[in-house]
Order: sequence, then structure tokens, then C-alpha cells
Amino acid sequence: MSTSTASSNVDPAEVAKFEALASRWWDREGEFKPLHDINPLRANYIDERAKVAEKNYLDVGCGGGILSEAMAQRGARVSGIDMGEAPLQVAKLHSLESGVEVNYRRCTAEELAEQEAGQYDVVSCLEMMEHVPDPASVIQACADLCKPGGDLFFSTINRTPKAYALAIVGAEYILRWLPKGTHEYSKFIRPSELAAGLRQAGLELVDITGMTYNPLLKRYKLNPKDVDVNYLVHARKPA
Repeated sequence: MSTSTASSNVDPAEVAKFEALASRWWDREGEFKPLHDINPLRANYIDERAKVAEKNYLDVGCGGGILSEAMAQRGARVSGIDMGEAPLQVAKLHSLESGVEVNYRRCTAEELAEQEAGQYDVVSCLEMMEHVPDPASVIQACADLCKPGGDLFFSTINRTPKAYALAIVGAEYILRWLPKGTHEYSKFIRPSELAAGLRQAGLELVDITGMTYNPLLKRYKLNPKDVDVNYLVHARKPA
């Protein structure tokens, strides 16, 4: 992992993928069904560990606002940032419809860190780092945005043959849950690489757990013993 400037750490092709799908972000049976299915798991994991009510919460790479709204419903004061204009418009419209208040902005984590360093009690960056050129730069920006003693949460996909089989071949080509080309195997991140990025940013690794899918029950669950595909990480910024 290297570090880059804020302006360069955006992949226009990756942004375009999610721009094209923006109108279907809140369709629970569409391309974002997996995100809707895992969202309760992610939200519970974060809330159990960080108690988000009444806290300043930043959702980096918020997309259409699925996690942002879930955190706001739990009482957090939520800001969501993304570089996709269309997903942000969808997020804002859905917020008006649902009555769940979220402050959405179009910017990178690096840009926001220059303006609002140390302003957030909780920072999350879920299913986003595998879509940027320089994940370490995002981790550093998240660390800068978090208050001392605050909690940070990251999720991504492990770079393993099993992840390739399930997250790309299975999800994109066989089950067609996601459009072909949504993920690139070379951009997947091993837990050891993420842990190194956390240390480089001055963060402490608190916990790591996998998210596994049971095709028979059609259910996701957290599984600390299996981080072969999707996994969640809890980190903390030293006080």
C-alpha cells in the first residue's frame, strides 16, 4: 500500500460503474441486494462496538446511503461522502422520502480530512477500498478524520482463490447478483495488508471478523473464523 494525493485517488471507471446503477440502489431485489442483505449485520457490528447514538458519524463511500440511513436511525449524526454524483442524488432523495436525516456531500476522504480533521467519533469505510487506486491513502484520511479515542470500521474482500470464485465468478457470472466487472481480483485486499495500512496510519486493530453466506438458507452471518471472502475490521485511534 502506498499513499497518494486526494485528487489522484479516484478511479473514474469505478465511479462510472456505480453511477450507471444509481437508480436501482434502493431496489432490494436488484443489483444491490447483497448490500441490503448484509447491512443489518454491518450496522449491528458497528453499533455494538461503538454505540453510535448522539455521535458524529462519517460514512466514507456512502453510495446511495444504505448504511448512512441505518446509522442515522440508530441516533447518530451522520455525514456521508462519495464521488458518485448520481448515487448521492439517490441518497438525498431517499432521505427526503424516508425522513431520515443525513448530510451528504460529494468529496473524497482526503479532501474532507483537510477541512474536518478530528471531527468524527466514528468513521466507516465499507466495501469501498477495493475500488480506489490507493487504499492506504483512504485509511490515512479516515484516521485523520477520526477523533482521538474514536472508532473506525473497514470492510473489503480478501484476495484469495475462494474470494475470486464466490465474489466474481459466483456473484457476477453465475448468480448475476452484480454486473460483470463490478470487482477486479487484483484490487482485493488481504487482511495482513489492511492491518499494515492501519498501523501505518497510527491505528490499533481491535477486531476482525468474516461475513459468510449460506446458499441453502440464503443468509449472511458474521464468522470470525472465516475471513476468506468478505471481512469487517474494527480499529481504534489512540486517545
